[in-house]
Amino acid sequence: MNAKWTEQMEWLEADGLGGFASGTAALVRTRRYHALLLSATTPPTGRVVLVSGFDAAVECEAGTVAISSQRYVPDVRSPDGQGRIGGFSADPWPAWTFDLPDGGGVQQEIVVQHGTGTVLVVWTSTGAGRPVTLRVRPFVAGRDYHALMRENPAFNFDPVVCEAAIAMRPYRDLPTVLSWITGRYEHGPAWYRQFQYDEERERGLDAVEDLASPGTFVFTLGPGDRAVWMLRAVPDGPVSPVSAADVHAAAADLMNGERVRRAQFATPLDRAADAYLVARRSGRTIIAGYPWFTDWGRDTFIAMRGLCLATGRVAEAGEILLEWAGVVSDGMLPNRFPDHGETPEFNAVDAALWYVVAAHEWMAQARGRPGRITNAQRQALVSAVLAIVDGYAAGTRYGIRMDDDGLLAAGAPDVQLTWMDARVGNRVVTPRCGKPVEVQALWINALAIASRWDPRRRTDWHRAAAAFDRRFWNADAECLYDVIDVDHVPGTTDATVRPNQVLAVGGLPLAVLGGDRARRVLEVVERELWTPMGLRSLAPSAPHYAARYGGDAGARDAVYHQGTVWPWLLGPFVEAWVRARRNRPLARRQARERFLAPLLVHLAEAGLGHVAEIADGDWPHTPRGCPFQAWSLGELLRLDRRVLRPPAPRHRREVRRHDESLRLTGAASAP
Repeated sequence: MNAKWTEQMEWLEADGLGGFASGTAALVRTRRYHALLLSATTPPTGRVVLVSGFDAAVECEAGTVAISSQRYVPDVRSPDGQGRIGGFSADPWPAWTFDLPDGGGVQQEIVVQHGTGTVLVVWTSTGAGRPVTLRVRPFVAGRDYHALMRENPAFNFDPVVCEAAIAMRPYRDLPTVLSWITGRYEHGPAWYRQFQYDEERERGLDAVEDLASPGTFVFTLGPGDRAVWMLRAVPDGPVSPVSAADVHAAAADLMNGERVRRAQFATPLDRAADAYLVARRSGRTIIAGYPWFTDWGRDTFIAMRGLCLATGRVAEAGEILLEWAGVVSDGMLPNRFPDHGETPEFNAVDAALWYVVAAHEWMAQARGRPGRITNAQRQALVSAVLAIVDGYAAGTRYGIRMDDDGLLAAGAPDVQLTWMDARVGNRVVTPRCGKPVEVQALWINALAIASRWDPRRRTDWHRAAAAFDRRFWNADAECLYDVIDVDHVPGTTDATVRPNQVLAVGGLPLAVLGGDRARRVLEVVERELWTPMGLRSLAPSAPHYAARYGGDAGARDAVYHQGTVWPWLLGPFVEAWVRARRNRPLARRQARERFLAPLLVHLAEAGLGHVAEIADGDWPHTPRGCPFQAWSLGELLRLDRRVLRPPAPRHRREVRRHDESLRLTGAASAP
């Protein structure tokens, strides 16, 4: 076994529609979400797994050599193609080289075409000897991507074969899997039983699946020859004849087109960011994370600042903001974008406030750029911003209202409204009912932004800022309270040391706490919460601190915000750290080496080229949760392109002019 390419190293090929292909560098599928063809039937939702993977073997003079790996119950790896891996690269798409015993070799590449969902698998002979035979047996599913399949009599094993085109429709209510191959198809229906998915087992979930295989694709490979398998989900319909020569030409066009498209991104990080921007109706949205999240409000507006604004994708950011502008309700935005016919879920106090921040920054960046923002677009965003602030000030769902001190109260029994939103059954793990610290920082920023168009909010802004300065300082701990007026009881405080307080000193256009107090907050946060992967969600000294994230769903949710590390929080922390130092150029260089460099190492450890959702609180801070998370990567990009890089003169002037009204006496402005 080649231990260099591990099962913890996962690759992702997103299709720009919400679908994707994914797997491990070691070939073994370890998640129910690892699949070759996973399509969004109603982009970006309605995801179904149609083809989970395949077995592949090369028949040469030395015998039959496997170049694939599966794991079956109980912990049996068969075949063991991992031992034949001679090399692997995820750039610009996943590619493996396999060493054959006769001295030859085979290269395998998997490419997903952006915008169509077409998947291409290409095997190229790298040997100089006699021709070899490649046999590929696809494993076909037909299920929701959160589910698993079992052997059943309803599966349709009879494909329609028309020259090089093979159409398989596993079930009547699912799309057809249309394949084009440069070889021949041999019918041989069979069930492959009890695939074992170790990551699912570790997460306490059902981890065993049966998959169907209608037959085998057979290719002959001479020196330098290519075997091609193209596949796509299509509506049911007649199958047109296609020749092998046509398939070769289409594959070459697809690879060349994707190579050119991917080369246009400035860096691999920019290319990774593109995976999260997907189609929704006629516009765009942001997928919160792969493999199991769709587009969530809070995540979208946090991630957008790095994925779009920091990378210059201003037009896409505008599309997303305008799409969400139409779903404001009583000041709130749904925590997840509602699809047609769905009842929106308004269970987030901060999603709408993050929208205000993102809209403000987008207008700052788009200002003065012809074709980037129209009066109608600006008015739509201003109307949405004012509707949010007015709705919150007047009072809306779940006790969200502006209190007499100008601060924002929020919370109701059995509802989790902040980003620390885990619950186990009916128990909200971190309810944070009252006046959470980061919600106040967002609220004060929202009031300051809204005051540009509604002068009434300037008074509210200053009143809230004064109350924050007066009420949130915890002199004993020399940091900020996490929540005040706990459970809406005036004067009560929660002194738990959590990372939420960093948003009062960094990560937002307006720092609501500055000077010596800001520096002391950062000292506490760095000492108690900082790790090379991000900030812990709870200090290790707290009685409920959890060193590891694991177990079944209940066990994981119980520790989700009880010490688990969140990489996205590194963004506001590092920004505050730079703000607190007089020598900004030196601080940027120091922060890049001290805080950013360790996170860049992680890009090669789990979700290749991406940043994971979370990590264990204790060393070695093993990555957990989603291996590909939008706001984690977004904040890394925002740090790299904005916080730790001196802004270009034009951008500096635009942001300074736009933020002029957002400055408080004694508060540090954004670097």
